[in-house]
Amino acid sequence: MRRNPGFRATPSAPARVIQLFKRPLDPKDAIARAHALFGVVEQTLAGAPFLTGAQPTIADVAMCTYTAHAPEGNVSLQDYPLLRAWLARIEALPGFVPMPASRIGLAA
Repeated sequence: MRRNPGFRATPSAPARVIQLFKRPLDPKDAIARAHALFGVVEQTLAGAPFLTGAQPTIADVAMCTYTAHAPEGNVSLQDYPLLRAWLARIEALPGFVPMPASRIGLAA
């Protein structure tokens, strides 16, 4: 799969693309990279409510969408309670507009 620079920060995106567009590619690497990143995020969120501290920043907004849609690429968020709580905080921000969900993968 050709690499998109944006996928480096959101490794769950390639797994979702493979599932959504039925790409004939093996998603195992993308799923593993997503879990590796989500483990780091989980540790980060143990010390603060947002990625860089007490207040949301563009980093939170930038990572939110594909993280929230990771289950569509068969990337479970079950093992990441702090990450799921972080997503809820982002989604509760004034003016937040979510990306429409696709009923695929674990989100089916």
